Amino acid sequence: MSGADRATGEAGAGDSRAFWVAAPGRGELRAAPLSPPVVDEVSIAAHFSAISRGTEALVFNGRVPASQYAAMRCPAQEGDFPAPVKYGYASVGRVVAAGPASPLAVGTRVFSLFPHQDRYVVPAAMAVPVPDDVPDRRAALAANMETALNALWDAGPRIGDRIVVVGGGVVGCLVAALAAGIPATQVTLVDVNPARAPLAAVLGAKFAMPDAAPGNADIVFHASGHAAGLTTALGLAGFEALLVELSWYGDRTVAVPLGEDFHARRLTLMSSQVGHVAAARRARRSYRDRLAQALALLADARFDALLDGEIAFADLPQAMAQIASPDAPAGDVLCRLVRYDHHI
Repeated sequence: MSGADRATGEAGAGDSRAFWVAAPGRGELRAAPLSPPVVDEVSIAAHFSAISRGTEALVFNGRVPASQYAAMRCPAQEGDFPAPVKYGYASVGRVVAAGPASPLAVGTRVFSLFPHQDRYVVPAAMAVPVPDDVPDRRAALAANMETALNALWDAGPRIGDRIVVVGGGVVGCLVAALAAGIPATQVTLVDVNPARAPLAAVLGAKFAMPDAAPGNADIVFHASGHAAGLTTALGLAGFEALLVELSWYGDRTVAVPLGEDFHARRLTLMSSQVGHVAAARRARRSYRDRLAQALALLADARFDALLDGEIAFADLPQAMAQIASPDAPAGDVLCRLVRYDHHI
């Protein structure tokens, strides 16, 4: 390697460790060899990563349908579905070495759509600087915030809309918070877990259980991940309303009640998925633009309420098995962080 190709800052060579789904339902930490960053690459030491419970549980349990193998690949994935596969997309860390053409300096805090790994090398274009007013832990929500932002772009809510969000997980809560920031909107978060009520209030929304939720909504976002939630969402939509489906069900078949008055109410059922920038903004916003906007939105300290604990990276294989267990109550986990102790 020539002198011009060598990295500046701390040495980037050596081994790191990465979390892999070794087989459906079983995870392990594996060594990941590293080389120093060259040209426009950067070496990143992870501070935190976030577990995206819904999607990662499906991946961990081997429930990605074969028809979606290509669509579900994350940017830095290694291996293939169902396993072994290295998967994840919410890592926050610090640049510890940089190639000579990198626009990012050593010491820059960054977010990257990278799996759970303690240290890694990526092109600088894959690392988006974290704003100074966004702490590391909250920045780990950026991938979920990007999904919520894309959903709002898809839906195009207007001033004064009646908006209902069914499903009080991380994405549903972020959608509710963003919608509540639109002047004169009436936003209600609907969930089967009454413990979500104080969280809804913190985020600027009202709260209701499914059997007491307000109907006649202009826009309904569904993010519960359950067919029963989708049925609830359809029932809460008003005449000619829009229902935005954010849940992904993996290999499950979902019954959608499109009989009775679905057609008479002239409802629109729309999917929203973060793999593409929403059509309403695609001509003018890149993926990086959208991610940078998501990070900027996380300057709001209220979003710390979505962080519900930390796992040491060394304990991730056992912890992921518990979090992703089909028997684990989905409503009990919001955003669980993975902590990389070399940062402490």
